[in-house]
Amino acid sequence: MNRSGVLVRLIGLLAIIGIVGTYWMGLVVTPPDVFQGNLVRLVYLHPPVAWVAYLAYGVTSLASIAFLWKRTRNLKWDRLAASSAEVGVLFTGLTLVTGSIWGRPTWGVWWTWDARLTTTALLFLLYLGYLAIRRIPGDRYKVGTRSAVAGLVAFIDVPIVHQSVVWWKTLHQGATVLNPSLSPKIHGEMAWTLLLGFVSFTLLYVWFTIKRYQVASMTDELEDVEVDRMIRERLESDGGVLSGGAPRAESNFVDGGSLK
Repeated sequence: MNRSGVLVRLIGLLAIIGIVGTYWMGLVVTPPDVFQGNLVRLVYLHPPVAWVAYLAYGVTSLASIAFLWKRTRNLKWDRLAASSAEVGVLFTGLTLVTGSIWGRPTWGVWWTWDARLTTTALLFLLYLGYLAIRRIPGDRYKVGTRSAVAGLVAFIDVPIVHQSVVWWKTLHQGATVLNPSLSPKIHGEMAWTLLLGFVSFTLLYVWFTIKRYQVASMTDELEDVEVDRMIRERLESDGGVLSGGAPRAESNFVDGGSLK
């Protein structure tokens, strides 16, 4: 196994160990909250997965810009954008689910058209639409171009989601860590546990994205091989090429150089 393969496995292993450590600390080490009791333990899951969604869409946007820019226009950026977006959709879904689980005992409902929830649901739908656009058949560069534009437009909702608790009256609490005053509202072992959660889920995102990128690269290579094979078979069926791919010349000579 080469070094890159070892590194990828190490990232995945560290992510798993970190997540296990996060929830061991969250369930055993950290105390319950004065107001929310044991419900507060969801803070070690919900904010980290939401952060990963932000991160994933940020990477998709940067990769989309790199793909659209002529100097860096390469399909590798398109593959990275798509891979990161898929992981982002997964974590946005987890954000909505964990938020609903937390909201039911806190607000008394599974769902409410709160500004934070609504903009997050919209973000989920926007990137599902991005992935749907990628499924439209076409030349890879054309697909990449329209997808990059769609990804950049969808990213506009990310800062809106984050600032929704500031701009509008909302049931959702304000940011615990990434708040406007940059003053974390969590301390001690709870803060360290949350930090471990952020780091661990970030590593998980990196691992997922690398693996998805590798699958996308192999898929593109297989498609190229299949296209080449189909072209070769078509030409051979028309009698225009030899089995080795060289054009078949019509000769007026037989072996030995004499005329037919």
